[in-house]
Amino acid sequence: MSGLRGARTCPGPGEASDLKSPLGAKFREPLTETRFQQLFGDAEQEPELLAEPRWSRLWRRRARACSGPGAWRLLLARLPPLRWLPHYRWRAWLLGDAVAGLTVGIVHVPQGMAFALLTSVPPVFGLYTSFFPVLIYTLLGTGRHLSTGTFAVLSLMTGSAVERLVPEPLSGNLSAVEREQLDAQRVGAAAAVAFGSGALMLGMFALQLGVLATFLSEPVVKALTSGAALHVLVSQLPSLLGVPLPRQIGCFALFKTLAAVLTALPRSSPAELTISALSLALLVPVKELNARFRDRLPTPIPGEVAMVLLASVLCYASSLDTRYNVQIVGLLPRGFPQPLLPSLAELPRILADSLPMALVTFAVSASLASIYADKYSYTIDSNQELLAHGVSNLVSSLFSCFPNSATLATTSLLVDAGGNTQLAGLFSCVVVLSVLLWLGPLFHYLPKAVLACINISSMRQMFFQMRELPQLWRISRVDFAVWTVTWVAVVALRVDLGLAVGVLFSLMTVVCRTQRVQCLALGLAEGTELYRPLRESRKLLQVPGLCILSYPAPLYFGTRGQFRRILEWHLGLGEGGKEAPKTDGPPGAVAEPVRVAVLDCSGVTFADAAGAREVVQLASRCRDAGIHLLLAQCNASVRGTLTQAGLLDRVTPEQLFVSVQDAAAHALERLELSGPKTCTVWV
Repeated sequence: MSGLRGARTCPGPGEASDLKSPLGAKFREPLTETRFQQLFGDAEQEPELLAEPRWSRLWRRRARACSGPGAWRLLLARLPPLRWLPHYRWRAWLLGDAVAGLTVGIVHVPQGMAFALLTSVPPVFGLYTSFFPVLIYTLLGTGRHLSTGTFAVLSLMTGSAVERLVPEPLSGNLSAVEREQLDAQRVGAAAAVAFGSGALMLGMFALQLGVLATFLSEPVVKALTSGAALHVLVSQLPSLLGVPLPRQIGCFALFKTLAAVLTALPRSSPAELTISALSLALLVPVKELNARFRDRLPTPIPGEVAMVLLASVLCYASSLDTRYNVQIVGLLPRGFPQPLLPSLAELPRILADSLPMALVTFAVSASLASIYADKYSYTIDSNQELLAHGVSNLVSSLFSCFPNSATLATTSLLVDAGGNTQLAGLFSCVVVLSVLLWLGPLFHYLPKAVLACINISSMRQMFFQMRELPQLWRISRVDFAVWTVTWVAVVALRVDLGLAVGVLFSLMTVVCRTQRVQCLALGLAEGTELYRPLRESRKLLQVPGLCILSYPAPLYFGTRGQFRRILEWHLGLGEGGKEAPKTDGPPGAVAEPVRVAVLDCSGVTFADAAGAREVVQLASRCRDAGIHLLLAQCNASVRGTLTQAGLLDRVTPEQLFVSVQDAAAHALERLELSGPKTCTVWV
């Protein structure tokens, strides 16, 4: 090994070193962390930064924000239209935004009323929820292609909370006045849930917790929406069949509803069953045509609007509501409700419901915004999205709206119709506003069975997410397991409990994968400076007496035991003293006692107190066993944790190196394989 490529004699005491010209130098001495900081670190400013208290730095940052330019930057960050509106391409984008906004607004009308039934409130409150949140997000949101409003999953979760907070009397036969009072109480409960959800999101924004969206992985979100779609389908069966059944809540509600529907099937209404069959026969093919010919159609076919108008006309002309007792929407009050603060006494009871709704709102909205931001090459601010949806839910709750978020169906519709910016939301609001002010009486005779069919047909995209499972199985079995566990939990339990199970299981898979990590012994590829795992090739060189190990996992309390066992196995450190070390080389290779060990810490992203103490104990055991331990490529966080744990009491700063190559070169010197005054470096 003395003829190792790149070796030369180190400069003597009177010779000039070429370390000051690293770009033009071909050879250098191995660099420790201390030497690297002396040569390339900012030694003068770093002590000053460390000496300055944290509160002082925060104060200076706040003082800059309170200045004139700082206040303008803050205003630009919190009101996105001030950034994109001056650069708006009026000729190129206005027509697309207008067409897309009007198209989405037309869909918002029947869909909002339909999702209001899921929430257990009168249909008009779905129109309110399709107006106020859209208007607020247009002013505060950063997703240019995002469409907000009523969302089936949130409506289902809100409906379960409302039914639990304000249950329907067991008698079931309510007078008009009693029904009106019950609806008012349920509207107040739904608004209180929206208020609590918005307040929680604003709290998350104040704490800058936009990063929490990363804990809701894509398999969890897709399984959640797919499982909730099945809940929506089953919950709409009584309306499809014309069977008045109390809504089931709690765990196993889906199966309870199915059992109740099967029991009440002989009492189904032939008229409403016929309306449901004809509605689905129109809506499902139109959905398929829109999906199959989305690139050829100038705008999607408004099947929902056609179905709503056709059903209203037929019901009015045939007097289905009086002759066959078909349930209709009834009178839609004109205008807006007066602002009313939700009952604060209800907040402690609804916080347990508001938290999962806030997480679902942010997760679905942030993931949808990110998908289209990546597709159209712009960026979103996750914390600003928290602010936008928090204000949207909080303010709209004052106008008796229920929880809202971005929606999959209308966002896809907005993009397909040619939407370019948030300005499309204003055109959508114009359509809903016209219905609230003038066109509401046209929907008086709309059968509720048609709204149930709209709910079911709008779940098409969520159901079809199951087609991705074979591909997910091929890509990652772990993600497939996360999807399956989440879906089963959502279907069998409740949507919020299924979300909790999915998140916990997803995090547990991450923890379990850190437990199963393999520590790799590295060898040198001859003629290069590359160190690769020995098991990858038998042509890699393994220097006798030198053990180079790479540990590619965080070092914390959950992995400290595994870390200890792996290092003992490789270095031959047993309970009763030094044992024969193991080797990853050829089966017949004879392992020699380890004299120098190099631990590559580039894969150790962080270390806690327990993990740091384990490294310190390893250093002590190596010193007692006569093994010279070298640590390579520790990041600043890990290095600081190890130092605070007392590592430098066991090793010297000269045993911490900037790279595996530098540590290996020093190890070769110590093993006297490259001469007493040579150092190994690479071009």
